[in-house]
Amino acid sequence: MKAQIKEAKGKLGILMPGLGAVATTMIAGVAAVKKGLSKPIGSLTQMGTLRVGKRTDNNEPKIKDFVPLAALEDLVFGGWDVYADNVYEAAMNARVLDANLLRDVRDELQAIKPMRAAFDKNYVKNLTGTYVKEGTKHELALQVIEDIKNFKANNNCDRIVLIWCGSTEIYMEPTEIHETLAAFEQALIEDDARIAPSMIYAYAALKLGIPFANGAPNLTVDIPALIELARETNTPIAGKDFKTGQTLMKTILGPGLSARALGVNGWFSDNILGNRDGLVLDDPDNFKTKEVSKLGVLEDIFKPELNPDLYGDMYHKIRINYYPPHGDNKESWDNIDIFGWLGYKMQIKINFLCRDSILAAPIVLDLALFIDLAKRANMSGIQEWLSFYLKSPQTLPGLPAENDIFKQLIKLQNTLRHMMGEDLITHLGLDYYEEQVEKA
Repeated sequence: MKAQIKEAKGKLGILMPGLGAVATTMIAGVAAVKKGLSKPIGSLTQMGTLRVGKRTDNNEPKIKDFVPLAALEDLVFGGWDVYADNVYEAAMNARVLDANLLRDVRDELQAIKPMRAAFDKNYVKNLTGTYVKEGTKHELALQVIEDIKNFKANNNCDRIVLIWCGSTEIYMEPTEIHETLAAFEQALIEDDARIAPSMIYAYAALKLGIPFANGAPNLTVDIPALIELARETNTPIAGKDFKTGQTLMKTILGPGLSARALGVNGWFSDNILGNRDGLVLDDPDNFKTKEVSKLGVLEDIFKPELNPDLYGDMYHKIRINYYPPHGDNKESWDNIDIFGWLGYKMQIKINFLCRDSILAAPIVLDLALFIDLAKRANMSGIQEWLSFYLKSPQTLPGLPAENDIFKQLIKLQNTLRHMMGEDLITHLGLDYYEEQVEKA
């Protein structure tokens, strides 16, 4: 049965806390695509296809032609940052995209200026914010709510989504103030230090019924209080941590090893990164947040408790090193000790010279368009079908995450088919052969 999906009429505002390398790369990229200067490579919503019906139907439309997504021409960008640079200045400073390309879209980028950020240095010790709001946690939340309302009115937007593109905050565990919405709102009023800046943005968005996706490994929208608020305002949420670089490779290679029942003794991962993210992660408290997010991926894929002979003794180690000369060009090394038939040992070595923001930018765009679609389709709460884009997918409490990227893609595609009233595809394929037997 086809879902009742509201039409994507009017402008969609995409607001991002953190107008740094990732956000500016996405914004500049969309501007370049709209001018015909480049193509949106890596974006499933723009370049991806999916099969509809039987294989013999040869019906594989582009996703953007299959589901009613907001068009690139209807997108309006904005956000908050701890520095006052406009998006052109921030993109030039990030040095991700070629300066000539940025000059071609200079006017569009210069017009986007950040709003002052809700910032707390205790959560990101290696950054010194110079363009920040003042006030208690509750006052900051009210200011962010006002920012969103003003942006929507000033830009004539019909709808808004928020995608967290800010820095990784320090590691923290949920406490009693995160358990219920009432406790959380009281803690806001009491200016409780255990409310992180990312939670303030998430609260402000959800209070207004605006979808929120978390692109960092922070404890943010994955607390009971904000899940409760999402249900109360019938709002979609998703998280967490954009799946780029080394973890992307793990979710591609890990399922392949598991599929062939090959054992893994150890997986050692090292990274060097020189952008603002690398600087933030140079602090042990912030690195722990990222480490926990990255470590869980292989355990979820290999399930050592179910396959102790293959993965029960696997040693998994991750290191991230701040190295300014590389800037946004992250380099990762993986040494994987595997074993096969009769326990004979083998090794896999990966040296991935990736570009972090180039991989993350299309994720931001896709999450924004898909979570807006979810809102228009009256889907609220945790959107697990968007886990395809995330390192540490948010699920219902007690429900194990699925980190196999191929299973995640099937879940995403089947969700879109379900929305549009099409048959789900299991890839069983027996019906083709049964038809042949019947004919014979």
